[in-house]
Amino acid sequence: MTAHPISETVASLMPRAKAELAELVAFQSVADPAQFPKSECEAAANWVADALRAEDFQDVALLDTPDGTQSVYGFLPGPAGAPTVLLYAHYDVQPPLDESAWLSPPFELTERDGRWFGRGAADCKGGFIMHLLALRALKANGGVPVSVKVIAEGSEEQGTGGLERYAEAHPDLLAADTIVIGDTGNFRVGLPTVTATLRGMTMLRVTLDTLEGNLHSGQFGGAAPDALAAMIHLLASLRAEDGTTTVDGLVTDADWEGLQYPEAEFRTDAKVLDGVELIGTGTVADRIWARPAVTVIGIDCPPVVGATPSLQATARAQVSLRVPPGQDAAEATQLLTAHLKAHAPWGARVSVEQVGQGQPFRADISSPAYTSMAQAMETAYPGEKMQSSGMGGSIPLCNTLATLYPEAEILLIGLSEPEAQIHAVNESMSPEELERLSVAEALFLRNYAESKGA
Repeated sequence: MTAHPISETVASLMPRAKAELAELVAFQSVADPAQFPKSECEAAANWVADALRAEDFQDVALLDTPDGTQSVYGFLPGPAGAPTVLLYAHYDVQPPLDESAWLSPPFELTERDGRWFGRGAADCKGGFIMHLLALRALKANGGVPVSVKVIAEGSEEQGTGGLERYAEAHPDLLAADTIVIGDTGNFRVGLPTVTATLRGMTMLRVTLDTLEGNLHSGQFGGAAPDALAAMIHLLASLRAEDGTTTVDGLVTDADWEGLQYPEAEFRTDAKVLDGVELIGTGTVADRIWARPAVTVIGIDCPPVVGATPSLQATARAQVSLRVPPGQDAAEATQLLTAHLKAHAPWGARVSVEQVGQGQPFRADISSPAYTSMAQAMETAYPGEKMQSSGMGGSIPLCNTLATLYPEAEILLIGLSEPEAQIHAVNESMSPEELERLSVAEALFLRNYAESKGA
């Protein structure tokens, strides 16, 4: 069978894509100046802006968002009367965690076992490269048939809402007929998938105080309330014995209807150790796509090395709650806050600070844009039909865009399939997936223009 011209073009562009992704991955663009210099994010933003200018985008701008970060915008005009498509990605990344656990430097794109490793390779710097590849392939094969807006967010991983607030204050900026969010992923490598739902999230920091200062554990232990022990007790109240999330008042028994996630596959994808049980009840899809999930993502406490025999006066933890579609993130925040204050033991003083929040999202997969994407994916993935699945993660901007532009169709695709291990050490992406998804996006833009009569 003769290869599609778009496929041939994308294949020829892959060496350039790898070189560009290596440049982008090299920026340590963690949007938290307490961990990495702000200049790293600024340099990454400028790289993205220069890449858009090189592709003849107009009105390229670094948008100063209310959370102190920058999002990058550009506009590529299409033929007269053509629809407008917004392409989204983010250039900020999660911190690398334990760099000693990486098999290669986290900010150095490294090829190994047929995959490209590096922080942000899949989530979501690779998504920006995917957009570039799709547009370049169209330019080489008759031109881009739609008007294109690109927005590359600078603080998606922090959940601080900078771009959401900016978009709300400038509602015309991101207006489009359809929106492609390049920040999710296929259900597995080689199976073309659009994401139908996203869980929302809320992030809280809880501080617990019991004493005026630390005390000798031998002299006072057994009667004086230890803040760290109280925090452990408090955090344990967020889960039942089987691991099910238990926040007072929060619904935790919804079911997922659609593509299922076999438990054996999930155990392999999640790298669950032999003999260790999964947590919660219901199907795996119920647990990760349709129900809330609480995670303690950080605790301030003395490290083992250098620990002293002391009772701790203060303890602090950061708690993340994933909120499924059908539930309101603001209400979930209130319930979680009330739970934390109500379940503190021994009369410990509790204060709670909200540090991030985003609403869940449900796409309309019956919309015409999805028909165009299904056709494109069948060409890019011969022998496979497009599937739809949920995603347990959050992209807070989705609901903002859906509210601002209720007539716009929103599609979610990307490179973060299970093997990518996003947010973990040794994050990677499949170059074959980058190639096929770039072909799919290019063909989608062409199909979509034709469906609109452009």
